Amino acid sequence: MPTMSQMTKPVFNQMLGALDRILDKLAAHCEAKKIEPSVFLGMRLYPDMFAFARQVQIACDFAKGAAARLSGRDNPSWSDTETTIAELKERIAKTLAFIHAIPDSEIDGSETRTISMKIRGTEMSWPGTTYLAHVAMPNFYFHLTAAYSILRHGGVDIGKNDFLGRN
Repeated sequence: MPTMSQMTKPVFNQMLGALDRILDKLAAHCEAKKIEPSVFLGMRLYPDMFAFARQVQIACDFAKGAAARLSGRDNPSWSDTETTIAELKERIAKTLAFIHAIPDSEIDGSETRTISMKIRGTEMSWPGTTYLAHVAMPNFYFHLTAAYSILRHGGVDIGKNDFLGRN
């Protein structure tokens, strides 16, 4: 059975790396089509959804939050001020640097560690494996998928292999 660090760090690395490369494709698309990148950063699929930039920020937050909580560290709070593709790429790089700075040994063994957090004002707690499988990873993938879908819907030439980090 994989360890908790094996179920987190490689997944975050692969998927955030893929998102970083998708941002490169977005930049190239904007340049080729002469579209201001802010159009895409503010794009959403439906009026009550978060915009693309916010989806990227939240995906990063779930990755760093999972690594922090499972390791027993404080989850750093970062301002959500990114307004350019370059700044979103910096956010991804900062997230990955934070995750990779945590030794595997701090995450491993967190299967039964109590993970507590407030969700919409309500304090919630789970054992580490339940938190990872039912809170952190589903939310991480939800926001990655929303970000991907916004760009795909907006005409950026990306596909499943881009989402999975195979391109």
